Amino acid sequence: MTPPDDFARAIEAALFASDKPLTVAEIRHYAGNQGDVAETLARLADDYTGRGIHLVERGGRWHFQTAPDLAHILRREKEEPRKLSRAGMETLAIIAYHEPVSRAEIEAIRGVQVAKGTLDVLMEAGWVRPAGRREVPGRPLLFATTSEFLSHFGLGSRRDLPGIDDLRAAGLLDPVDLALEGMSGQSALESDDEDA
Repeated sequence: MTPPDDFARAIEAALFASDKPLTVAEIRHYAGNQGDVAETLARLADDYTGRGIHLVERGGRWHFQTAPDLAHILRREKEEPRKLSRAGMETLAIIAYHEPVSRAEIEAIRGVQVAKGTLDVLMEAGWVRPAGRREVPGRPLLFATTSEFLSHFGLGSRRDLPGIDDLRAAGLLDPVDLALEGMSGQSALESDDEDA
């Protein structure tokens, strides 16, 4: 391994000192235009593979994180995982797969009304954000996932979300979906994907 050049060191320093993940443009702002930022980030990510920290990209933003197999060493207090309700999980999944999406569209997909508190919990967790308004009468507010959502679930982008075959293999499909699939030869989820 060759020692890093001054440009790579500047990128490392900017990422290390930042209190939030940085985009390539933000990194370029701090480190200057002395080289190819994307190429240097890829090289640094390779250099950190197998070490105590990893350089990772989540949703177009780069940051250092503790190697997953060492995270338990740094925990000082027991985390109380906050369990998301079924309605919250369904709403989050709909937003992730169909974003940007309005409350009315979420309700149409779920078949029931979405409680205001459900969206509030998802926004408080930092996983969902307002994403503008649809240009139709009433101008409904749209919702989309955030880079924190991608980071929390270990996704590089929304394209990394599991597909219908992945869900089927993991046994995560609702028995009603499987019954409908058996009757029609096509799952309800696949028809939703075709409509999107």
